[in-house]
Amino acid sequence: MSKIADAQILQAGKKANVLLVFPVVTFAIALLMHLVLPDAGDTLARPSAYPAFLAILILLYLLCVAVAFAVPKLLSFLSQRAPIFAAVFLVLALWDLATLKLRLVPLPFFPEPGRVLAVYLNDWEVLGTSLFHSLRLQFTGYFIGAAFGLVAGIGIGWSKKVGYWFTPLVKMLGPIPATAWIPVALTVFPTSFSASVFLVALAVWFPVTIMSSSGIAGVPNAYFDVARTLGADNRFLIFKVAIPAALPLIFIGLFMGLTTSFLALIVAEMLGVKAGLGWYISWAQSWAEYDKVYAVLIIISFVFSNLITILFKIRDRVLIWQKGVVKW
Repeated sequence: MSKIADAQILQAGKKANVLLVFPVVTFAIALLMHLVLPDAGDTLARPSAYPAFLAILILLYLLCVAVAFAVPKLLSFLSQRAPIFAAVFLVLALWDLATLKLRLVPLPFFPEPGRVLAVYLNDWEVLGTSLFHSLRLQFTGYFIGAAFGLVAGIGIGWSKKVGYWFTPLVKMLGPIPATAWIPVALTVFPTSFSASVFLVALAVWFPVTIMSSSGIAGVPNAYFDVARTLGADNRFLIFKVAIPAALPLIFIGLFMGLTTSFLALIVAEMLGVKAGLGWYISWAQSWAEYDKVYAVLIIISFVFSNLITILFKIRDRVLIWQKGVVKW
């Protein structure tokens, strides 16, 4: 049995080592294609940080692999993710081939990866400022919308009187997209920033309200009966029984509100605010600088994906008994 187990471990180790080589192979393909193949058209040779970018990526990967042989968990993680890392280099190679080398898609709508990379090097200060304004607007609107959504949802789910009066209001206002309120918000609010905060908060408020009220209303009556038997008052029933029991659905509402707030944020910035990532996209598009548009889209994907990941981490810590039930 021990020999069979040793053989299985050895075979698994060989498979892991083969997987770890894949990113190196696709890196070599991407780099050779960029350096060897001629550029399409009669374009002048220009310096590009793209090869250096590829080299930095593969060096970081090789460094992680070197460290991983001393850390079994890291080695297992890299072995599982190696095909994805290899796919990243392959996608970059195909992107470079379809744009710079063969020009299968037209400029300026589809720039090569080197041009997009140059945006980060040349326009990093404006991008950093835009990201700061977007995050400030995002967090302000999200926390206001989540707070009002929690209060409204708990009130509707707990009290029949509150539910009687406010449920029709939620059903009427909730389905209206937050972006449809842009003309009204820009008229009512004194500044474009406050109007944008309202739009983001409104986008968050509806799903948080619906899921919170559903969670509170769905708490089994037996929980309350046991608590009342032990002398619990209404305040204890709400904060110590109803809300903890409804947390799984409340977090779903928070996730839904976070994703819808991204759309409201970008649209609000494109139409009203004079700063932020959405404004940067609109400004770059007006000058047909689509390399800047793609650069911002990559930032948006990275930042917003990590915000969702952070919320998932918080959920797993709060709802430790449901850790791994909902994955991101």
